[in-house]
Amino acid sequence: MDNMKSVIFIAPPAAGKGTQSSKLKELGYLHISTGDMLREEMSKESKIGLEIKDIMAKGMLVSDDIVFSLIKEKLKNNTKPFILDGFPRTLNQVYLLDQLFKELNINDYEVIYLDIDLEEALKRALGRITCECGASYNIYYEALRPKKDNICDKCGKVLIKRSDDNEESFQIRFKTFIENITPIKEFYLNNNKLHIIDTKIGNDKITDKIKEILK
Repeated sequence: MDNMKSVIFIAPPAAGKGTQSSKLKELGYLHISTGDMLREEMSKESKIGLEIKDIMAKGMLVSDDIVFSLIKEKLKNNTKPFILDGFPRTLNQVYLLDQLFKELNINDYEVIYLDIDLEEALKRALGRITCECGASYNIYYEALRPKKDNICDKCGKVLIKRSDDNEESFQIRFKTFIENITPIKEFYLNNNKLHIIDTKIGNDKITDKIKEILK
């Protein structure tokens, strides 16, 4: 892992960011997921955590400022290469992140876009079942099915289906993502940071390509 670069993953839902992030975590990467950070802060019941709880209870989106204060906290004393998982999602967040990186003198990173079409993403999402231990399976792919129906191979717990993995809500999430992503890709392309990987090549080959990019 010597001198491996950090990575920003941007990809449509079900493109496999989680799978690839897990593989990089095994190499010692710090994994930064905004969802995890917000949940962690709420469970601590810190001042900012209570504020987040209140915002989410009202069904509102947590502001970029709050998210960035958490990301900055994670990065300012970090010495390991890191993964930003599924973030930024808007052009405003791109500019804020760019500003933060300049402030913290972070420039040794690459942006990886995992390219997937709606049909394939839908199959992955609707077949996906997960375990609280972090393991993930898919009923539509033989190689990804659990050995026993609905039971985790790793810890033996019952597997669950995400509530947002239904066709209608998934299509909305996917289309919203695609509508917002073009200017983000253009920004990183113009900065010579963007790498597009076709997910059809399969997980292992994707991992090999990512490692090559991050060397």
